[in-house]
Amino acid sequence: MQTTSRERVLTAFEHEQPDRVPCWCGASVEFWDKAKRQLQLDDEGLRIRLGDDFRRVFAEYSGPDFELSEGATYRTVFGVQREGLGYGQPMSHPLASATLKDVHDYPWPDPAWTDVSKVRSQALVYNGQYAILGGDWSPFWHDAIDLLGMENMYMKMYDEPGLVDAVMQHLIDYYAAVSERIFDSAGDVIDIFFIGNDLGSQTGPLLSPELFERFVLPHLRRLIDLGHCYRLKVQLHCCGGFAPLIPLMIDIGLDGLHAVQPSCYGMDLSQLKTDFGDKILFNGAIDSHHVLIEGTPETVRQKTREALDIMAPGGGYIAGASHDTILEETPVENVLAMFDTVRDYGN
Repeated sequence: MQTTSRERVLTAFEHEQPDRVPCWCGASVEFWDKAKRQLQLDDEGLRIRLGDDFRRVFAEYSGPDFELSEGATYRTVFGVQREGLGYGQPMSHPLASATLKDVHDYPWPDPAWTDVSKVRSQALVYNGQYAILGGDWSPFWHDAIDLLGMENMYMKMYDEPGLVDAVMQHLIDYYAAVSERIFDSAGDVIDIFFIGNDLGSQTGPLLSPELFERFVLPHLRRLIDLGHCYRLKVQLHCCGGFAPLIPLMIDIGLDGLHAVQPSCYGMDLSQLKTDFGDKILFNGAIDSHHVLIEGTPETVRQKTREALDIMAPGGGYIAGASHDTILEETPVENVLAMFDTVRDYGN
């Protein structure tokens, strides 16, 4: 009997050896459109061509419309207006000078603004064949930075820790309630609660393990516990060199980490596999920058085989690019070489 993508992924999450290493493809809109044009495929056809073992379902924002200021290109649900390419950069930090009362009085969004009515039907389209990602992205770390300003937030962790706690609490109250609505509606057809908070840079974590444990970990634990209440695996997207934080993530029950970046400080694949490979699933690890963007198809095949040799034994690994979204400048032929190598070599 042929193994389904869903079975393959869930086997990897159990740290058992699947029939082949599962594949993950996250791509920017620009790359995705380029690949569809070049290969003359539609969305689902491209996913099948790449061998992507995942599909993702989304709730929709259905709350009030907000007028953007001049120059703004986007507004977060927490009232931060942004400018620039993509999600852009915040134009201001609304809670930078706030008192604790100001934080509690802030116009926090209503979880009921999220329409979950179509999530279940989105998942059922795939008929149990693929591993389904769902839940709110929940980037509470980034939202706290938007609301307070990054350097200002670090100062307040020492000078006004209760204020930082309050901001984090309001953010998590919203995200947990939204995901609970999604899981109440469709949790039985979702496999993985996928959330994202970048806690690393090229040179190491963005905060010490002590500050991470004090200000971030309790809120991350709340989301993990929520996913587990619905019998879901929980996977965190986290960029950068955050290896010193991994033991704390394991301690609170996180199931998977995406997307491992071997070019960042402390993210040596052999060391990660040795230290943590039997405790948490790793997703990614094939270098997006120096290999996928700058390499040739033969280089990509070689480096993909090297990553598989290190990460695949014993399960607990999903193969994919080391960046959440494959960028437009990445040659399509290199991405095909990566996924074809995983299919042919990763069994």
